Amino acid sequence: MLEWVQRRNLAQTRIPGEIKLPYLSSFRRWSIAAAGLTLLVAAACQMESGVEPQQAPTSAAETAVSAESTVAAAPAPASVPSETPTSFASNDGGTSAVKELPTRTPSETISPDAPLLPELITQEMPLEVPEGVPEELAVVWQVWSMLASEHVDRGTFDPEIFTEASIRGMLVALDDPHTNYVRPDVFNIENEDIRGRFEGIGAHVSMNADGRLVVVAPIADSPAEKAGIRPGDIILEVDGESIVGSSLIEAVSKIRGPRGSKVLLLVQHVGSVDKVVIEVERGVIPLQSVLLRSEPGHRIAHIRLTNFYEDTADRLAEEIREALDAGSEGVVLDLRDNPGGLLNSVVDVTSLFLEEGLILYEMDGEGNRRDWVVRKNDDVLEEVPLVILANQFSASASEILVGALQDHDRATVVGKKTFGKGSVNILRQLDNGGGLFITFARWFTPDGRLIDRNGLEPDIEVTHGDPQQEDIRQLERAVETLEDELHQSAPSAVRPAA
Repeated sequence: MLEWVQRRNLAQTRIPGEIKLPYLSSFRRWSIAAAGLTLLVAAACQMESGVEPQQAPTSAAETAVSAESTVAAAPAPASVPSETPTSFASNDGGTSAVKELPTRTPSETISPDAPLLPELITQEMPLEVPEGVPEELAVVWQVWSMLASEHVDRGTFDPEIFTEASIRGMLVALDDPHTNYVRPDVFNIENEDIRGRFEGIGAHVSMNADGRLVVVAPIADSPAEKAGIRPGDIILEVDGESIVGSSLIEAVSKIRGPRGSKVLLLVQHVGSVDKVVIEVERGVIPLQSVLLRSEPGHRIAHIRLTNFYEDTADRLAEEIREALDAGSEGVVLDLRDNPGGLLNSVVDVTSLFLEEGLILYEMDGEGNRRDWVVRKNDDVLEEVPLVILANQFSASASEILVGALQDHDRATVVGKKTFGKGSVNILRQLDNGGGLFITFARWFTPDGRLIDRNGLEPDIEVTHGDPQQEDIRQLERAVETLEDELHQSAPSAVRPAA
């Protein structure tokens, strides 16, 4: 009898594997029947061994509830026998009425898709950090030490690549497009501008917040201007190589090259979604910063400043003197598309138009303030009627001049909001022959306006959908504004009494 019951029970335990979950009512009926059969088996075992059977549930409903609870807890749709321990009866004379089957081995329970976790190896002895490594960078050195000693490809490591990658990783965390690493092969590029000439396409450029190279302005009569490069254009590739995400110096180094050589630029013109390839033949680019745009002797002298070099203040003072001697009565100083330049140069230029006072102040990371005041010179032009032209590409040193003359009520500013590059940068040389551009302070106007990432609003805004029409209308408005000032300041004629 016991043997038959056991065979019957074993036969019943194979049924759940054939039952699909959608047939829940059938599964419940089977569960109730299985529970009852189990009780019968247990009772038979106990009677055969002389043990009194335990009291069964008082109703089929209690049995059903128990079965349903087991189903809810079991992970569907796996079969019951393979997921839960199976009980079997013992005929050992009652010493062990019920035993559990052993659980499965780990190899049977791990899914084929489960990740194979590596063994954790702790350091028996802590890695000694070389003297001079800051505590906060100790883990960086430890990572390099482990890679160099244990990585499977350590024999192919290029230390120079790792060095530059580490530097760039730190700089990315700054979220400062004006602090960047300069490779050794491009470090000397910054010194070319100081000499007053370089070889390239002739365009002032800046890196925007998205890591794209923006043309602030092509230099007058340069290869870039002749090839059709315009202010606001975005240069995406150089000779088929993307420069998006490169540092400003890296991008410039790829564009510059020996005179007579040609470079292919993938350009997206301002206001256009299409991209075009423009071929530019490089040339020798003289750095002229002062250009007279009006006819000599015209009542309003239109003078354009393209940059701020060491000799810009002297050249500007000379140009204004010549214009006044030729009959000009006022000056429109055009700073549109001027990307900036040397700090000392813009202080000298601003000092031409102010007799005394603060030009700007800078604040470093520790809150230290440094004031830049008007410098005494022999070419003071503080009485010359003046209007400033500025636009969205007037940046850095240009914004210092705009802010100072605005705050001192020295000149009316016409045009559009300026670029918003108000950081003080220095170039430090590194031991590997490269360099590091560092933002170490930010500029403020005399009245305390922060230039960086804010820009400066004009006194009179002039905009237009067409860039050429916008330039024309801005100049016309500047001339009108200056003529009104000249008219108001002219002495009234003395009329005889009637």
